[in-house]
Amino acid sequence: MCSSDPFFGDNVNGNAVGDPTLHQCLNLRGNAGRNIIPGPGLVNLDLSFFKNNPIRRISENFNVQFRAEIFNVLNRANFALPVNPDDTDIFDAAGVPNDSAGLIKSTTTSARLVQFALKVIW
Repeated sequence: MCSSDPFFGDNVNGNAVGDPTLHQCLNLRGNAGRNIIPGPGLVNLDLSFFKNNPIRRISENFNVQFRAEIFNVLNRANFALPVNPDDTDIFDAAGVPNDSAGLIKSTTTSARLVQFALKVIW
């Protein structure tokens, strides 16, 4: 084993061999389990209305259906997970926190969308 091994410490500088506090990786998030921090959550409510209008003059099965569909009725902003600069770094190589670590920059769903349709069934 080399005396200046970065994993086991450096006896030249007075640190004991095997000192776990000598070279710590500053971009790790600790030893907690995976997926223990929940994200912002997702809530979505879609709504649909339709009205059937049978037209017996053309045929017994002829039907004209008016439809209105509303997606994301509540117009709720569902935020995406926080992003990091490289998806891993909270601190840079010098141990200084990154300013953009943990910022929420986007949403996962679109804004309210309304569409109307006319469906002909025969």
